[in-house]
Parts: sequence; C-alpha cells; structure tokens
Amino acid sequence: MKILFIGDIVGKSGRQVIADHLPLLKAEQAIDFIIANGENAAHGKGITKRIYRFFMEQGIDCVTMGNHTFAKREIMDDYEECPNLLVPANIEPLDFGNYYKVYTVKEKKICVVNLYGEAFMNNVGDRPYKYMDKVLDEVDADYYFVDFHGESTSEKIFFAKMYQTQVDAVVGTHTHVQTADEKMMGTCAYITDVGMCGPKDGVIGRDFEELYDNMVVGNKTYYKLASGEAMFNAVMIEIDESSMTSLSIQRLAW
Repeated sequence: MKILFIGDIVGKSGRQVIADHLPLLKAEQAIDFIIANGENAAHGKGITKRIYRFFMEQGIDCVTMGNHTFAKREIMDDYEECPNLLVPANIEPLDFGNYYKVYTVKEKKICVVNLYGEAFMNNVGDRPYKYMDKVLDEVDADYYFVDFHGESTSEKIFFAKMYQTQVDAVVGTHTHVQTADEKMMGTCAYITDVGMCGPKDGVIGRDFEELYDNMVVGNKTYYKLASGEAMFNAVMIEIDESSMTSLSIQRLAW
C-alpha cells in the first residue's frame, strides 16, 4: 500500500500544479490514499468550499489544515459540506471541527490526525499530546498518520520520538521548506517538513517586492503571492499490507 502526502498547497499556482501532476503520479506510482495540507490554498490563506471540492475532484482523499484554517471565515459556515476536511485539534476555537477521521483503504483502517504545534504559533488553544492520546485510546485503526503543523523543528522531532512506537507516520507541515531528514524511526515514517506546492520564486510563496515594501520600507501592504513557475513537494510512504507498518518514506520534489 502507498500513501501520498502533499505539502502545503499555496494559492492558484499550487492548485494548478496539483491538477497538472497528481493524476499521472497516482497512476504511475499506484498510490492508494492521498492526503494534502490545504491551509494556504485560497490565495495563500485558508480554504473555501469550492477549493475543497476541487481537491476532491483531483483525487485527494483527506485535507488537513493549520494556522490559516479560519482565514476564510466562510469555511465555518460550510464545514458540514466538507466531510474530509480536518482542523488541528488544539487550535482555537477548540470546539470546532474534526481533527481526525478513519478511512477504509483496501480493507484496512487508516486514521488521519491533524495536530498543531505550540512553539511560535498563533491561536494555540491547548497542548497536542492529550489529543493524540485520546485517539490512541479510543480509535481502533490499523494505521495512524499524523500531520503535525508547526514551526519548531525540535518540537516536531520530539513529538515523533514520543509516539514512534504508537503511530505509523508523522509528517511536518507549515514552514513550506522541504527538509532532507526523511527517515524511519523504527516502523514510524518521519519528515520534519514536507514542503509546499506553489510559487517557486518567492518567499515561501509570498511576493518578494510586496514583502520588502512591508518589512523594510514600512508601508502597509496587502498579502500578495509570488508569480511564475510552481513547485511540487510531497512524500510517499510505502506500507506492508500484512502488518500495516511503514516500510519507507520518499521525498518527491520538482
């Protein structure tokens, strides 16, 4: 069995690179289940019902989120119409949305969990650990997959080491820079950050000139995405179907 996880999808060019590459990649690699982080999908901040539906049409099975979950407030009204959209467990408001979901893939149960880092993050409502413990205590699944959305490298590594014998994959999102530390922690597949799908010539997707005008000149500017060619970042995890343990994790980048 193979799971594909796609790094933070940023804006229109990120969505387009998904449409351009995902169908062929899925067919060539015989991918069974696809997860993507969509928290930057709507012009760099948030997601809408229309974009969620676009992801479903592209063959994405589950969409995870992060610090920009509620940047487009309409998603709170439309959430019930987005059954495969997960919200980080410990982001405020704590009582909104689902942070995990169990999927049946090739007669096996895969539990996808969306958690949120505490270090250097906004709107942190609680610690992530008790939510992970709750899933492990209450959810019966053959495979546990965690998107840990956070800024701190050490926090992500700590979380993976803490749960490496209990979960099967921990992938980091949020920084938009793919790290070269993919590895197996026993049978737990791990990477600190999967990277992003979006504008290659920018500052993690944002337009340099607009950011310069804001940060150096001191002008009030409006968030603007970079233009030009888009990149694609993801990881592919291979799983032993008999034991449902991770065998390998591979970075994908172009």
